[in-house]
Amino acid sequence: MPPLRNNPRRSNQSSFLLCLLSMAIVLLALPHATAQNAPSSTPWWKHALIDEIYPRSFQDSNGDGVGDLNGIASRFDYLEKLGVDAIWIAPMYPSPQIDFGYDISNYEAVDPQYGSMADMDRLIAQGKEHHIRVILDMVLNHTSDKHAWFVESSSSRTNPKQDWYVWVDGLPADAHGVTAYQKKYEHEGRVPPNNWVSLFGGSAWEWVPARHQFYYHKFYKQQPDLNWRNPAVEKACFDAMRFWLDKGIAGFRLDAIPTLFEDEQLRNEPDLGGVNAQGDPNLNDMYTNLLPEVHDVLRRMRLLADSYPGDRVLIGETYLPDTHELLKWYGAKQDELHLPMDMLVGFHSEGGGPSSPNVKLDANHLRTTINEMETQLGTDWPLLVFDNHDNERSWDRFGDGVHNAQIAKIISTLLLTTRATALMYYGEEIGMVTSTPTRKEDVKDPIGITGWPNEKGRDGERTPMQWTPGPQAGFSSNPNTWLPIPASYKTTNVEVESKEADSQLSWYKKLAALRRLNPALHDGSFTLLDAGSPDVIAYTRTAADGTGVIVAVNCSGESHTIKLDLGATGIKSTHLATLVTDDPALKSVTSLNSVTLAPFASWVAQVK
Repeated sequence: MPPLRNNPRRSNQSSFLLCLLSMAIVLLALPHATAQNAPSSTPWWKHALIDEIYPRSFQDSNGDGVGDLNGIASRFDYLEKLGVDAIWIAPMYPSPQIDFGYDISNYEAVDPQYGSMADMDRLIAQGKEHHIRVILDMVLNHTSDKHAWFVESSSSRTNPKQDWYVWVDGLPADAHGVTAYQKKYEHEGRVPPNNWVSLFGGSAWEWVPARHQFYYHKFYKQQPDLNWRNPAVEKACFDAMRFWLDKGIAGFRLDAIPTLFEDEQLRNEPDLGGVNAQGDPNLNDMYTNLLPEVHDVLRRMRLLADSYPGDRVLIGETYLPDTHELLKWYGAKQDELHLPMDMLVGFHSEGGGPSSPNVKLDANHLRTTINEMETQLGTDWPLLVFDNHDNERSWDRFGDGVHNAQIAKIISTLLLTTRATALMYYGEEIGMVTSTPTRKEDVKDPIGITGWPNEKGRDGERTPMQWTPGPQAGFSSNPNTWLPIPASYKTTNVEVESKEADSQLSWYKKLAALRRLNPALHDGSFTLLDAGSPDVIAYTRTAADGTGVIVAVNCSGESHTIKLDLGATGIKSTHLATLVTDDPALKSVTSLNSVTLAPFASWVAQVK
């Protein structure tokens, strides 16, 4: 909040600001004692701030250099004060850790390196005490090759689980049309049935001598794809979901959910020309992604989730080409996902897939996709996200190397003031940076190992959380942490930033508090404004009582004077009071007639 000025000409404004300040002080003292938790027919997740936690990297409680469940629980006070309503924990199930938990060997247990089932039960219970729900990552496309299901399935062609995975005989190596690429993977005179490639490098087909067959793996070869055309597979996976729902978890983030099914005819995917970072052909994945059968599964899954009390939520990892395609994942004739992730805003790249490095701060793109998110989903609710464990951090992707701190505030402003559920990633709130390995021998991520040096993997965005300027950034007592602590921890950490009024953490807390307290930002409508500049994004959030909030950000290195017409918003007043800004000149703005945004400035103001 800016300092208040006692001025006869601004007596009404001062009273209004004093009221807001008093409310904010109460909010900061009791971060969850607000209207958001009052009895309501609105699902809790519609106004939630959800924090993705990578369990290996959040907090180590036992000194082994790896984060764990008790470490997460020890930080609930911090998360509550930050304004977090739910945490999504990346896979903490037993796993060989080839893909750091996304290769699950048992869906109904906890990996010992993260703790015990008793620790998980205690985590869920402590979360409730802090008004923080727990969402688990559910990986349904594939299992580990060490899962008992696959061990049995791969043992023969006659066992009870022989068709729980995608098995094929392949083709004779001398068959017509077999390519040189297929012949690279010849076994016993047979080659893979088509040109499908693994996202982690090489053919998507792996030979098993015991069966004299290939199995399909969209990802690493230690991650065989389940056969979702077998009803027994669906039942087993749904039973695993029930196991956790019965324990009281708030829902699931569904990993790689669009890839559950593959083309039954095993047709070759169209070759796009050239090769990827692993040296494999670039293909259009039309036969291994977004097949329509997945929607039937999601409809049944939604019925399962909705059969439990408490508004359990299904969140989808959905890299999609456009908003029209995104809409399908909510369900047309019958409900499917509650919250498919809108990756179009924060991870823009050709084809809707994970973004390439150094995505620029493109105001036109952000304005267009945010407006589509807000206006084209009908009654469905958007989920906005800019950071996750699979992409370079937004600090680096959107930053220009000079104004990164200001640009990070712009991204935070868009995340926390739009009409959407907000999904953040641990460390985003303090401005953690990507710390990519510089030597192949230091890489832990399998995709970085197979793709080096063109693809250096995802270790850089998974480094330990930076809590203090002390040893190991307060993450662990062990100097040998599973990934190195970035050098930035001395200044970029919770302890230091908590004391700095203009830090990224302080900015995040202010916006999260306003999002929870302010009626317009909490559940008001959204209207895009024509700011008169291609570099400025501006919009209003309007509460039911007609009060509103204006949000404007300047995505350029030039100052822009803007005029904002509120005629289409229903807001009648033009009295302004700045709520939060990183531009000192805007703290005392009271008129809409002429607002000048400094380079890369963010501004949030109340209109009443």
